[in-house]
Amino acid sequence: MTSFSAIIACFNNAGPGLNLVGPATNYSVLTDFQTSVCTFAMLLGCVQIFSIVILFVPEFWRK
Repeated sequence: MTSFSAIIACFNNAGPGLNLVGPATNYSVLTDFQTSVCTFAMLLGCVQIFSIVILFVPEFWRK
């Protein structure tokens, strides 16, 4: 439950997950590798948001 909710929270940039990474705790219980996986998930989430947002920028459709 902890790992699944941590990845979902990082991918959606939502903040806290459930269980060990819940609202009353933080991500300090994770190892360095697990923190880097969560960081990569956050970057994937940002890339996904930017690719959708670019469709609504008028400069993208000009030319």
